[in-house]
Amino acid sequence: MIYENMDLLKKAIEGALAVDRGAVRVLDENRLRETLIDELIRTAVFAPAEETRPAARWLIRRAATASGIHAASIQGLYEAIGRGEVSGFTVPAINIRALAYDTAQAVFRAAMAAGVGAMIFEIARSEIDYTSQRPEEYACAAAAAALKTGYRGALFLQGDHFQVAAKKYAKDPEGEVRAVKDLIWEAIDAGFYNIDIDTSTLVDLAEATVKQQQRINYSLAAELTTMIRDLEPAGITISVGGEIGEVGGKNSTVEELHAFMGGYLETLKKNSAGLKGISKISVQTGTTHGGVPLADGSVAQVKLDFATLEELSRVARTDYGLAGAVQHGASTLPEEAFDRFPATGTAEVHLATGFQNIIYDSPSFPAALRMQMYDYLKREAASERKEGDTEEQFFYKTRKKGIGPFKKELWELPAAVRTALGGELEAQFALLFRKLNVGNTLDTVNRFVTPVDVPLSVPASLT
Repeated sequence: MIYENMDLLKKAIEGALAVDRGAVRVLDENRLRETLIDELIRTAVFAPAEETRPAARWLIRRAATASGIHAASIQGLYEAIGRGEVSGFTVPAINIRALAYDTAQAVFRAAMAAGVGAMIFEIARSEIDYTSQRPEEYACAAAAAALKTGYRGALFLQGDHFQVAAKKYAKDPEGEVRAVKDLIWEAIDAGFYNIDIDTSTLVDLAEATVKQQQRINYSLAAELTTMIRDLEPAGITISVGGEIGEVGGKNSTVEELHAFMGGYLETLKKNSAGLKGISKISVQTGTTHGGVPLADGSVAQVKLDFATLEELSRVARTDYGLAGAVQHGASTLPEEAFDRFPATGTAEVHLATGFQNIIYDSPSFPAALRMQMYDYLKREAASERKEGDTEEQFFYKTRKKGIGPFKKELWELPAAVRTALGGELEAQFALLFRKLNVGNTLDTVNRFVTPVDVPLSVPASLT
């Protein structure tokens, strides 16, 4: 059910939630978990009335806080890793493109079964557009899923690849940087206290020295870090990530890491003395976002350079106190590759396309809806089809762009279908958590991450 106006919404929460001077008290936890949270999140995403959506989102976020689910920065944990106090696992950063509420529930079920606390929910700048979910909506889906499943603890929300696009920057540098700054502001307001800056697209390999190649990258990364420090809520140090090598390009080197960090720290100090810098560094070691589809629609095996990844992680920790290197584009790697990330000291691994593939390729996914989505792509994404692409390759590369236009149809799949898909996703999350060795990290997270209650302005419609 979707509450189409404020009268219906206010009536629905009577006896379950109470609004009291900017806070929410949970009066009936069973009713909240069993039915109300399902209705609140659907209202937060799909309500037609402009005043109703923000009210439902505020109620979800404050109910989560009241229940012990707090949006948090992973900074404290990453600093402990950088100091050598914690080791042995790699944090999964999970991009949810489709069925955000159901998929997040699958994450939490797998996490609670294994005692996982070190995990991140993230969305990239590009994903926001083609999945039609802005940061606050994404944050609410995760918070609602935590309430639904009974998860309690830190909720790490991350802006992934908040990227300065090279082509847009070339045409309008100020406008493109401003667009990224506006997105950062929006994300922080939504409870994203982990932001991955990606200015690696501006690395110019034609320059004579490595430092010159990295100059625009580190300068803009420092500028955006300075802005983030100005915006972060009291009591929270936002975890900021930098990037030295664009995924899909040449493999990163230690020399590039030193060039970036040297220039970045120098520039950050000039901007304002004493500012906290990045906590991790994204690198390129041979992967490609989404994998490389073959003619039959399968994905090519990738040769990932674990030796480079291990060396970059080691230098990042020992020389700069970072948590280590971050690996992007990993969800389509073979299962046996994931054991190696903790073994090489990789701080974080980003996972996205593999979960989308589980949904699209599941025998439980309705064939008629898949065909509708593919017909849409034939019309709307035809220009993206490269000469020589088979139909399978075309659909594999473009089907992520069918998620946003069919978001409501996906959310409204029959309960039995969503349950089946959730079960498949949960099994994959459980496997990844085991391989990345993040089981029993909840206590570790609680040791280094302190809950902070960030006040939220009450929507006028609820006052």
